[in-house]
Amino acid sequence: MKSGRRAAFIVLILMSVFLLLNTPLVWKWMYPIKFQREIVTASQKYQVDPYLILAVIRSESGFKTDRVSKKGAVGLMQIMPETAAWIVEQAGFQTRDNQYLYDPVMNIHIGTWYLNFLLNRYEGDLVKVIAAYNAGPGKVSGWLVSEQWSGQREHIEDIPFGETRQYVQRVLYYHDRYKSIYNEDLQ
Repeated sequence: MKSGRRAAFIVLILMSVFLLLNTPLVWKWMYPIKFQREIVTASQKYQVDPYLILAVIRSESGFKTDRVSKKGAVGLMQIMPETAAWIVEQAGFQTRDNQYLYDPVMNIHIGTWYLNFLLNRYEGDLVKVIAAYNAGPGKVSGWLVSEQWSGQREHIEDIPFGETRQYVQRVLYYHDRYKSIYNEDLQ
């Protein structure tokens, strides 16, 4: 009899904890938005889903402005300096110095401009865009032409690079998570 009460008590405690954790406040704490104004501004200017920008930043840098990858990608959206130089030239951005990728506003604008470029290139196909953001559009286009990968979400496991495969899965997860948590709050 005592063990039955104890089990019921434990179940009650676990249900209470689950209900407490499954609240919007807790979800927003687990998935914060930093640089919201900058993200919304860039989102509107370049017509890119703000949840995609958030997902890329969360996946790439965890919102750390000074992050530099082993390969040399810099800042919030982890942009390679060569890619950034090309974007600055194409988009006509004005940079103050060679440290511009560490500036969160500039980094978000450059990264979002690039996402818009990829969205246009891949006709709005989010999965291909995310893969190209990680591996480069040349690689992704090569995989598609050689039929190594169909480009479809259902076939992410066919992406030839493990890093890109995991990256696409992670960004899609964060995209879906942020979208469900913040719904219309990020406009």
